[in-house]
Amino acid sequence: MSSIKEQAAISRLISFLQEWDSANKLTRHRILDNFIMTSHGKTGPELEVEFSQGASLFLARLTAWLRLTQRYLIEFLEVGGILTLLEILGLKQLKEEAKRESIKLLQLVASSGRKFKELICESYGVRSIAEFLATSKSEETQEQVQILLDNLGHGNPKYQNQVYKGLIALLKCTSPKAQQLSLQTLRIMQTIVGQTHPNIVESVLGVLRSVHLEVQYEGIQLIRDLMAYDVQLELLKGLVSLLKPSRQETAKVQARILEEPGSLRLMESLPAYIQQAAAAKTIGILAQDSNRVAEELIYLNVVHGLMCAMGNKDHTNCQRQASITLESHCNVSLQHFVKMFLLVEETVRRAMGEKLFQLFTKDPTNLYLNMDAVQADILVTNIINMPGDLLDIANTELPQAEESNSEMELQTEDRNKSP
Repeated sequence: MSSIKEQAAISRLISFLQEWDSANKLTRHRILDNFIMTSHGKTGPELEVEFSQGASLFLARLTAWLRLTQRYLIEFLEVGGILTLLEILGLKQLKEEAKRESIKLLQLVASSGRKFKELICESYGVRSIAEFLATSKSEETQEQVQILLDNLGHGNPKYQNQVYKGLIALLKCTSPKAQQLSLQTLRIMQTIVGQTHPNIVESVLGVLRSVHLEVQYEGIQLIRDLMAYDVQLELLKGLVSLLKPSRQETAKVQARILEEPGSLRLMESLPAYIQQAAAAKTIGILAQDSNRVAEELIYLNVVHGLMCAMGNKDHTNCQRQASITLESHCNVSLQHFVKMFLLVEETVRRAMGEKLFQLFTKDPTNLYLNMDAVQADILVTNIINMPGDLLDIANTELPQAEESNSEMELQTEDRNKSP
């Protein structure tokens, strides 16, 4: 009986090895996957029994195949394979499909180990790959490029900063998909690199001008991550400054609207106001994330900026486009501060006046629908200076606290002297 079982096992082994020998690459991958799944947790002796003492025959075939694959890869690289693949990405006459296949081949090279990642980077690969991501018209291809850049950024300490800088540079490109993918990868790379690059603040604030909500979302998430790094204060100052677009920016918008009255493409004319709305939204999110950050924003006079943004009704043609994002988010952000700090509430009440303040607290999201032009002007021209108010209060309360402490000390001395 045992002889019959042994013969059956040997027959299965021979069939298995014959299948492997005649299989192509895809079939061999499938065989390996099945082998790993069925052999998980088994010991060496158990595998020998299963292979009728012929496990070494399969191991020899497997290692020979791997060595052969590695040799082909090395020969490909020795004849300039990497430079050829990178050059393909920049050829305008080639179709997108060919360039996508080139990216997939670069993925295979990068997945072969650290030294191969370094070879790609040493061949100015990061720049070529990043430029291709910015110009590609296929989202499928761009997602493959993201996978490649992410691979190059991991396990590649010599060139990880190069990948990090390349991703930051991509934030200024005109492709929304490239911006979105770059922001996603940057969040991962930031944790790997640790230190921040000086250009990251300007670049991430710049993506808040995008009309694409998916880009804004990824930008806001990166800003939230960056609150844990040394650029926190610089980012907060930048966000507060965006609440009041410069006169140069607003003049451009006015000129464009006058040139195209009634235009349905007004959204293109509003980058400054889109950025203003996104900044207000981001400030609200950061304030909810951390009371300490909220207090820092108060000292940066964020209340003044938010009220200015709430009153942005000078451009009625663009109000419909910006009101949902700008007005509602500005109001919600400001309401958050009012709930957190009583001093803010009193300051805002005095600046708004009782009637406007009641409208604000009743329905901040729809305040822009209910206030008139005079009330909008009150908001825009507010002269709130929260840091100054806080300093005045601190100077006022300090002598009172000292006097109170002195009185308590005298009372204590009297109690000690009494029998």
